[in-house]
Amino acid sequence: MNVHTREIIIPGPAGDIDLSIDLPAGGAASRGLALIGHPHPLFAGTKNNKVAQTLARTFVQLGYATVRPNFRGVGKSAGEHDKGVGEQEDLLAVLDWMRQQTAWSPDVATLPLALGGFSFGTFVVSHVARTLAQRGTPAERLALVGTAASRWNIADVPADTIVIHGELDDTVPLASVLDWARPQELPVTVIPGADHFFHRKLHLIRSVIAGAWPATGTSATAAAQDA
Repeated sequence: MNVHTREIIIPGPAGDIDLSIDLPAGGAASRGLALIGHPHPLFAGTKNNKVAQTLARTFVQLGYATVRPNFRGVGKSAGEHDKGVGEQEDLLAVLDWMRQQTAWSPDVATLPLALGGFSFGTFVVSHVARTLAQRGTPAERLALVGTAASRWNIADVPADTIVIHGELDDTVPLASVLDWARPQELPVTVIPGADHFFHRKLHLIRSVIAGAWPATGTSATAAAQDA
């Protein structure tokens, strides 16, 4: 994503997991942890997708130590696509690893967790969030972009979840996202003129998330200004 992005491999349930790591600038202590889910692996989705990178960049600027894994079978990640089931296990394994990175923060084990996802990644992330809540360790907040409600069974999410969708999305129709959100009374931010991949609209994803996130310290302020 930038010159400071670290690329590493960690062990996971199906073998190696290929990670990109971005930390707050200047060695600042991390305000929290952020874990990002990328779009569908069978349709060229990777951790380097532009929307996934935009999510990561936004959270880094908000002060979060941010990790983008390649789902199994993508890049250097081992295994095969598992229709979102094994991918949930992988994200939980990555989170366990993140909680051990005391170099990021002395209290890394208790830092709040933000979850972000794009398209297929919203399906995986929504179920990871539900699992964490059932364990009594809920995520701080979710940010879902291009929520794939017409294609997968997206789990219900907390009321403060940020949901962003393109007006002209012809991969996941806006109507299907509204149908999913309506029973939850969940607001949806619609980006006028945006397609599924938010061509020429990525800056608006950053703006919406930064504007909705509680400001803490200079990292959050810089994100809001940059967005």
